[in-house]
Formats: sequence, C-alpha cells, structure tokens
Amino acid sequence: MQKIIIIDDEPLARGLVQEYLESHKNFEVIAQCGDGFEGVKAITKHKPDLVFLDIQMPKINGFEMLELLDEMPSVIFTTAFDEFAIKAFEANAIDYLLKPFSKERFDVAIEKWRAKRSDVHQKELAPILENTNKQPEEKNRIVVKNGSDIRIVPVNEIFYIEAYDDYVKIFTKDSYFLKKKTMNYYEEILDPSVFFRTHRSFIINLQQLTRIEPLEKNTYLALLKNGKKIPISRTGYSKLKEVLGI
Repeated sequence: MQKIIIIDDEPLARGLVQEYLESHKNFEVIAQCGDGFEGVKAITKHKPDLVFLDIQMPKINGFEMLELLDEMPSVIFTTAFDEFAIKAFEANAIDYLLKPFSKERFDVAIEKWRAKRSDVHQKELAPILENTNKQPEEKNRIVVKNGSDIRIVPVNEIFYIEAYDDYVKIFTKDSYFLKKKTMNYYEEILDPSVFFRTHRSFIINLQQLTRIEPLEKNTYLALLKNGKKIPISRTGYSKLKEVLGI
C-alpha cells in the first residue's frame, strides 16, 4: 500500500486529489494538511511514498516546507501558478498539476511518479528549491528549523551569513541557524541595498555595520554591532565603498 499525504490550504483541492486517487489501487491517504507546518510534522511522522503539495499556502509556502525536511519525499506539486512560472523547475520535478486539473491530467502525473520511482528524484529536488524558492515573501523572511521547532526569522534580524560546506550559517543577535542553500542564492534574493557580500564566504547586513578597519595591505575587516569582525576581500572593498558612497 502506497502512503499518500495531501498538503493544501484549500479543503476542496484536498478533496479533489483524494477523489482522483480512489481509482488507483494500493493508495492510502494517511494525512491531509492545511499548511506547511502541519505538513512537516505529518511527513516526518508517516514517511509517505508520495506527497501532493501546494505551493502558495499561509504561514510558509511549499518550497519553504520542503527545506525543513530531513528526508525528501516524492512530490507532485499542485499549484495555481501559470505555466511560465512552472517552467523553471518542470524538467526536474516529478510533475506538477496546474489548477484546475482534470482526472486525466492527474492520472498522467501518477504514471510519471510510478516510472520515476527511484532515489534520483530526491537529488533533483535540490536544484528545484535553489532555483525556484524565490517567492516575494522570502525577501523579508527566512524559515529555519531548530530541532523540532520551526521559526520564521525576519531578515532585519540577520547580522550576517557565512558559508559552511554545503550549507550556510545565518547569524542573528543571539544564535545561528543552518540552511541548505548557497551564498549565491542569498546574494540574489536579499535586498542589495541592505545585504552586501563582503567576501565569497560572508554576506553582512549593512544596518549592523559600525566601521571598516584596515587589516593588511589592501585588506579590511567589517566590524558589526555585535563585535563580530567580517573579512572584506579586495573586490568586496571596492564595491562596498560604492554602496556606502565613500
């Protein structure tokens, strides 16, 4: 029996997926969730074979929800996005269902999932999240997981971001959080008038900058309000002067 979880904030949309599943043997809907927080808990608890996931939801969106999972499930996206937005990850996703979708289109998605059932799709979801997790609300917040707790961090609480192997460390006043993202991702999505990449391994919040100190010949340090000293590369220093108007 294949375990299915449906995650969508619209009850009618969840009901439609369940109705369409009735014609497929050996499928059992083990949970229905109305938001991403419930979805994380249900997926962690039940470890489903397949998840039907909406993208635009209250609290956190579908992409943010997937980032919080320790193990990536098979996912078929259900979304009201237009096709042009979907094209960014169409090649990597198992499939997507553009609302409103028919029973015939739903059956095609199921068959794609059957054909692709392997570990490969889990690796392919990483570029999906990196390339498409750029919804408007994410310019103002970062969703992080600390143990079983999920926290939404406003970007104005971020002091700096540091590269850490395949992750980044996001530092706030009192703590830091790990995110499986790249520095390039945050350099692109965060407001460039507020967040500046001083070095290949560091992005700082310019509102936390107190002064710039010389270190060695043509190298400098950015001193933040919390006392942290962040290296500035030669290229970064030239660009930083332009941004600060000095």
